[in-house]
Amino acid sequence: MKNIKGINHIGIRVSSYEASLAFYSQFGFEEVAGPSESEPVAIIEHPSGININFIVNANTEQKQNVLMEGEVKYAGITHIAIEVSDLDQLLREFEALGVVLSGGPVQHPSGRACFIRDPDLNVLEFFEFN
Repeated sequence: MKNIKGINHIGIRVSSYEASLAFYSQFGFEEVAGPSESEPVAIIEHPSGININFIVNANTEQKQNVLMEGEVKYAGITHIAIEVSDLDQLLREFEALGVVLSGGPVQHPSGRACFIRDPDLNVLEFFEFN
């Protein structure tokens, strides 16, 4: 289909709206809408145009990422990759914020990347092209 323009938003199921909003706000995301009593969805957006919908109804009893941990590997989206212009600058900002890397930095043929986890253990990759 030639009329596909891009990804509109990413939906992430979260256990705590407040914790997720606080985490993503560190990186410049701002609250746009929700959640409401009738719809457990909240929208945040970054100035770059990245839009994330929090679906606020995750199980709060277990803290695990079923796609990344364990011996059984389930089908599904394992991470979100966010392109950055300067990975070294981002790493300095992470250090100042106390954000701990869960992986990397690693070198790929086309660039470098590092990984972090949000409060619900969702993986975020930050990628800088060579």
